[in-house]
Amino acid sequence: MKKLLLLAFVGLGFQQITAQETTRRDTLQGGLRFERTCFDVQRYNLDIQVLPRTKKIEGNNEIIFKVVDNTSKIQIDLFENMQIDSIVWNTKKLTYKREFDAVFVKFPSELPKGSTQNIKVYYQGNPKVAKNAPWDGGFVYSNDSKKQPWIGVAVQGTGASLWYPVKDTQTDEPDNGASVKVAVPDGLMNVSNGRFLGSEKLANNFTRWNWEVKNPINTYNITLNIGDYVHIHDNHNGLDLDYYVLRENEEKARKHFEDDVKPMLDCFQSKFGKYPFWEDGYKLVETPYLGMEHQSAVAYGNKYKKGYMGFDMSGTGVGMKFDYITIHETGHEWFGNSITSKDIADMWIHEGFTTYTETVFVECTQGYDAAMKYINGQSKNVRNDKPIIGQFGVNREGSGDMYYKGSLLLNTLRHVINNDTKWWAILLKYSETYKKQIIDTPTVIAFFNAETGRNLTPIFNQYLNHKSIPQLEIKGFKNRFQYRWKTDDPNFEMPVDIMIHGRKVRLNATNEWKKAGEIITSFDDLKVLTNQFYIKVN
Repeated sequence: MKKLLLLAFVGLGFQQITAQETTRRDTLQGGLRFERTCFDVQRYNLDIQVLPRTKKIEGNNEIIFKVVDNTSKIQIDLFENMQIDSIVWNTKKLTYKREFDAVFVKFPSELPKGSTQNIKVYYQGNPKVAKNAPWDGGFVYSNDSKKQPWIGVAVQGTGASLWYPVKDTQTDEPDNGASVKVAVPDGLMNVSNGRFLGSEKLANNFTRWNWEVKNPINTYNITLNIGDYVHIHDNHNGLDLDYYVLRENEEKARKHFEDDVKPMLDCFQSKFGKYPFWEDGYKLVETPYLGMEHQSAVAYGNKYKKGYMGFDMSGTGVGMKFDYITIHETGHEWFGNSITSKDIADMWIHEGFTTYTETVFVECTQGYDAAMKYINGQSKNVRNDKPIIGQFGVNREGSGDMYYKGSLLLNTLRHVINNDTKWWAILLKYSETYKKQIIDTPTVIAFFNAETGRNLTPIFNQYLNHKSIPQLEIKGFKNRFQYRWKTDDPNFEMPVDIMIHGRKVRLNATNEWKKAGEIITSFDDLKVLTNQFYIKVN
């Protein structure tokens, strides 16, 4: 989810980073140098203790990895305000050099290609506290109504290395999942990703809560949630559903989640395929911040309201019939958590497709007309002031338009294809083809080109790499009219549908003027279907 704010009220409520001077810190965080590409992470075993009173964490993370190229040095990441106590390999303490948040670990001898190695990083510190999570990364410290500690963390974009040592790049997920063990003061519970393996009472008035993820997982998705939680269990067609909510909210949570979760799962599985993390189960965890797509432990903080904190982001009323955070953040299980972008510059692959899942849910539950009303209502939140795709290799996203403009691009493609049976088949095949894979924009474009048999590249290019949307220009020519596209892409071609005297007509428009075959007496006879194509008309 990161960075979803009430655009209608305060615009994009986070600092938008556009093309600008890059620093060594930027390239260390976002780049792919040999010290990162020479090894492939197989698993993380995180074992920490959280001290709510001092806001400190301490513990270790075991990083198991396969050596891809012979090397004697690797890069891991941990924010420079966090202290490393030691890094151990085969009982030996390793030397390392820190540069900003990057940690270059030196081995006493070359690690051979193909071998499996592991290091254990012992560390401690006070992780950055978020000022306004999830729009800025960090820990969130709050209290429930009984003054019990209530703690969460959200780090998308900022980096998982904010709170644990990790290979902090979306290009590498642990192939064999992760173990997350978190010790908290007695009386509190920790909820993390995957399956609960049990708790263990420790000697220092702490209890350790043990969780395991069997699937690959984005590093920013690994999470902890600490509070006085109660557990609600359910099952839907064989999929375990688990809700962890504050004790005071148990009754309202039972009713609220029943309304949306099962219809949503039925809809999404019919359109995008089986829930991708079946082995780890599906969870919603109540958090002291709005929400985040933490894999198999989706963060929920919408306060059991319909809409987005009680508002409709589309301004149409359609969005008040479901809980926005439940639907959007769960949509990420398919798009973002299962299908992941290699670089956050390509985050539209997460956010554009996931925002579109909202419209898909509306269509499943309210019908096509309501879905078109909803998605076009969201268009008012698009700024068209910066390209959607950001800068690669420096940990920078593009425009926040990746959400709604990305979704409207997909709606446009649906109507370009003009065959709903084919459209849904393509979307399902896309989800299944790249399930649990890490991809980029050229991969997405190549897939849609192949499946449609069309050259959609100029369309993707215009919407993703330029700030302006296509403008359809129409001018009179006696009793007929002429039309063309005005775009940044010089070879733009996209069909568009219009209505003339109640009859749908398809115009195969390009950047060159074309004469229409239909006769009109005035432009009042002509209506461009802008609810199906996200364009401007002149």
